[in-house]
Amino acid sequence: MEIIASGAEAVIALDGKNITKTRVHKRYRLKEIDEALRRDRTRTEARLISEARRCGVPTPIIRDVTDFEIKMEYINGTALKNIIDPSYSEQAGELVGKLHSCGIVHGDLTTSNIMFRDGKLFLIDFGLAYIDGTLEARGVDIHVLFQTFESTHEGHESLIEAFKKGYKRTFQGADEVIERVSEIESRGRYA
Repeated sequence: MEIIASGAEAVIALDGKNITKTRVHKRYRLKEIDEALRRDRTRTEARLISEARRCGVPTPIIRDVTDFEIKMEYINGTALKNIIDPSYSEQAGELVGKLHSCGIVHGDLTTSNIMFRDGKLFLIDFGLAYIDGTLEARGVDIHVLFQTFESTHEGHESLIEAFKKGYKRTFQGADEVIERVSEIESRGRYA
């Protein structure tokens, strides 16, 4: 196994066509609390990946789940951040619309967590995902992505407009969520 990523919460190792995401022990937490948190977060992430897939959102296929590890399909593709254009942004909007239609909030929507493979986009890294059907949660989810567009991609206005178009196509309450994104943006600007 080859470690391909390491973060504050987990280590990602590649083994052939699968990756294993292992939630790491936090020394500063009591052992019982640490284990309970890691177990809960691991199971929640695996459940939400599978639920998103059932809702029509391409995600990695879960192979196995243990207390602190998820073994899943390796999406060997290109990160959206490397190929983004309005067409891909619109497709990303469709994906997020499907995800939000299922009541799932990704929690870390960035162009690094959307992969392109075999002619389609996949959502990855559900480590911060949760169930929430509120306007605020959905608005914050999209706001994070729009901030990524603005900070890292040329022509971000066209990417945002294309995303909104795709989002409206697959999510019935899209107009209200997009309105909330504007509110969140203005709150941040004047805070």
